[in-house]
Amino acid sequence: MAQLLTEAEIQEQAKVLSGWAVEGAKLQTTRKFQDFIQAIGFVNKLVEPAESAGHHPDIEISYNKVKIILTTHDAGGLTQNDFDLAGVISQIQ
Repeated sequence: MAQLLTEAEIQEQAKVLSGWAVEGAKLQTTRKFQDFIQAIGFVNKLVEPAESAGHHPDIEISYNKVKIILTTHDAGGLTQNDFDLAGVISQIQ
């Protein structure tokens, strides 16, 4: 099981992630697209990195908005896995 990060480690990691916010035991971001098709296209691009990492985000889709929520359920909070995947997702257009 992944090790939970301390509050200090979470805050340090969060500083380098543009567009992401720590909300309790979750790391989240919302992306807005021109339309539903582009939003779904973005979600489809998340599949390979999430599968490769063995770490799957919670995803909410509302027409042209995609909310991504990361937390390590097994550990009960934020781990390095969440920040690593957030970094990869941040690079996806």
